[in-house]
Amino acid sequence: MLLPIPSTAKKTRIEGKIPLIILGSTGSIGKNTLNILEQNRNDFELIGLSANSNFKLFAEQVNKFKPKYAVLANENFSKELLNLVSSQTKLTFGENALVELSQNEEATTVVAGIVGFQGLKTVLTALESGKRVCLANKESIVSGRNLVESSLKKGQGEIIPVDSEHSAIFQCIQGLNHKTDILNLIITASGGPFFGKTKEYLRNVQPKDALNHPNWSMGKKVTIDSATLFNKGLELIEASYLFDIPEERIKVHIHPQSIVHSMVETVDGSSIAQLGIPDMKVPIAYSLSYPEKRFVNVESHIDLLKQSKLDFFAVDSETFPSIELSREALRTGGSATCVLNSSNEFVVEDFLAGKISFLDIFSKVENAFNKFSQTKTSSYNELLELHGEIEKFIKA
Repeated sequence: MLLPIPSTAKKTRIEGKIPLIILGSTGSIGKNTLNILEQNRNDFELIGLSANSNFKLFAEQVNKFKPKYAVLANENFSKELLNLVSSQTKLTFGENALVELSQNEEATTVVAGIVGFQGLKTVLTALESGKRVCLANKESIVSGRNLVESSLKKGQGEIIPVDSEHSAIFQCIQGLNHKTDILNLIITASGGPFFGKTKEYLRNVQPKDALNHPNWSMGKKVTIDSATLFNKGLELIEASYLFDIPEERIKVHIHPQSIVHSMVETVDGSSIAQLGIPDMKVPIAYSLSYPEKRFVNVESHIDLLKQSKLDFFAVDSETFPSIELSREALRTGGSATCVLNSSNEFVVEDFLAGKISFLDIFSKVENAFNKFSQTKTSSYNELLELHGEIEKFIKA
């Protein structure tokens, strides 16, 4: 298992505060993390922030929170950012500066909120420098599990999951022996905006329809992945890697209410579940403070007297083949899960740009998977090269 247990959890506080870096601060995870910092000002020291190209919001964040360091990865907007920042924060630009920030020795904790394959390099360098990585970037471990594991061992860092499903499982297994007590993991999925819809219905849906998630407020890419259920397929892979559980012992259930975030079935026939109103601040806060819990000012708590229904349904694998394809990637091993993730990233870009239909997402990912899934890689540069080849194939 790639995750710690309470007795081995790193001490992340220095002089009572957690020195923190937030990578991807203008995204959903980053904004929620900053909200937690506002609620718990005495518990954190903000060492650094990073963003890609949303320089206007990034400038507002830098001026408000005044981190020691700030990195804008997209150098094309450097002048615009410099003109907007009034704080004494040290500003740097580009991918190399982003990597340097991820391993800054002043911080003990890094929130990995960069979306997609591009977040992998910073996850590796943060782990190699001994950081606690609060992992919201599932694509990193899906794409580069062996590299992540190697960096974890090399730097003696640690991973704490931020995805609500994996955080739920992580909380449920506290006190369990994951090798002998756990029978199955159950990952729940809301079903997204198209739960119960047919292929015929999906032929004509538009990006605006797919972005209309019924329960969660997330970035565009993750929201589209939720609509296709590829998000759940990637989470299945992530769960297998994080908890060292084979894919045949990981179930996926549609749970439209998004109250039960995941469950653990134990060998004695019982099930342990983690419940909560959908709010990403909860798993983020847990990842920051583990093995402790901290107060989080959420919008509401569950009222079980009013929450009269908790429904669960099987996945319609014929209409949504993404989860079965994810299982095949896990069974194939090697770089197959990277191929699945990278191809999905590029087809989602094309769908959001109006270049392909919703159903094309599934067929194009499958075509790329069939072409590249047997490719062998052993280093970050080889994975990066494979990622580029997949982009050329998808965009051709």
